[in-house]
Amino acid sequence: MHVKKDLSFTGLRKRLSGVFCGISDGRDPEKTRHTIHDVLMSGLAMMYFQEPSMLQFQRSLEDEAHTNNLKTLFQVSSIPKDSQMRDVIDEVDPEEIEPAFNLFFRPLQRGKHLERYRVFDKYYIASIDGGDYFGSEKVHCPGCLKTEKKTVRFAHKIVQPALMKPGVKQVIPLAPEEVRNTDGSQKQDCEINAGKRLIKKMHRSHPKLSFIIVGDSLYSKQPMIEEILSCGNHYVLVAKPDDHKKLMEWVCEMRLLSEVIHMEFTDRRGRVHIYEWVNDVPLNDNKKTLMVNYFEYWTKEGDKTAYHNSWVTDFEVDDDNVEELVKIGRCRWKIENEVFNTLKNQGYHIEHNYGHGKKHLSFNFFLLNLLAFSMHQIFELTDNLYMAVRKKCGSKQAMWERLRSILTVLIFNTWEDLLQRVLTPMRFL
Repeated sequence: MHVKKDLSFTGLRKRLSGVFCGISDGRDPEKTRHTIHDVLMSGLAMMYFQEPSMLQFQRSLEDEAHTNNLKTLFQVSSIPKDSQMRDVIDEVDPEEIEPAFNLFFRPLQRGKHLERYRVFDKYYIASIDGGDYFGSEKVHCPGCLKTEKKTVRFAHKIVQPALMKPGVKQVIPLAPEEVRNTDGSQKQDCEINAGKRLIKKMHRSHPKLSFIIVGDSLYSKQPMIEEILSCGNHYVLVAKPDDHKKLMEWVCEMRLLSEVIHMEFTDRRGRVHIYEWVNDVPLNDNKKTLMVNYFEYWTKEGDKTAYHNSWVTDFEVDDDNVEELVKIGRCRWKIENEVFNTLKNQGYHIEHNYGHGKKHLSFNFFLLNLLAFSMHQIFELTDNLYMAVRKKCGSKQAMWERLRSILTVLIFNTWEDLLQRVLTPMRFL
């Protein structure tokens, strides 16, 4: 597959450079040694090559080859020290970094790569979920969320959206929304409020796209659903019995009246798949309750229930779409497995404390890490050379270890030259 320029490493890096160069800088020019572009691009390079810590990254720069590779590959003119990097990144408004996610999204759209993500011909599944990317009982900053149970715990948390589809391994992260320690009132922010802000932000960024918002039972509440619908989106949200007692009472009554439709079949492996649904039932007991469509699914292996869940949606459920709706609802787990789990356990060191600062440092480091992850996901979708190297190395972790070791001894003009060096080392002898 020939990689289009817009989706090549150089193309994506140029898009990031445009964003970084446009970020406002309130520092005194006469006292400024490193540009915001160079500082942010150095931070991105650290995340891109999955350096385990800022100290380790700075030590690697003691090798002249590594320093020169940072300059040739990432176009960094002046490389900051760790304290300088933290001081500058702490001051950057995250909203000035976030447009980079849209600039990654658009060439994927133009290149038809997003067509494989469509469901029901024209919709895109956007799974959203909240997660901590830092937590400690000791280390904290003014921006940390604070919870008190048996002990006091400090954390940084986000609500993360990502484009996904059942059967497609790669996910496309969109710009996250930070759960802040203040929402402009006297109380601490919460995941639901951040989720509602996120839905609005997604609509502003992609006004022509219609998303199917997928999430857990926390989001299947009326205020959140109303926000989703007001932005022209659809939803398939988990509805747990403990969270929706009135809804479940209605469903039980409809079952007694034989109004709940039942469908089941046995697959070749002997597993029984059971689908039940009922349309137009009240979400809660409010006078102005939303009417929703409810469906439920079981997988049984002999006498054992292997899987069971239930959802609400604004799509009218019928025997033609119920199987697809279940697949859409179940793919919510992909954001746990393919995003949070990957970032935490597959080399991105997302829970490592790169620094807190006083303003935006921690969240900005998270954004840089997520942008690096996004670039890697794009390469998995579009770049055969990248995937060939990945296959040869056997795992992501082994691949990045190989790449980091080579960067300390050889200088490369392009990212593609570096990949070719790993894939066919004899060509460079």
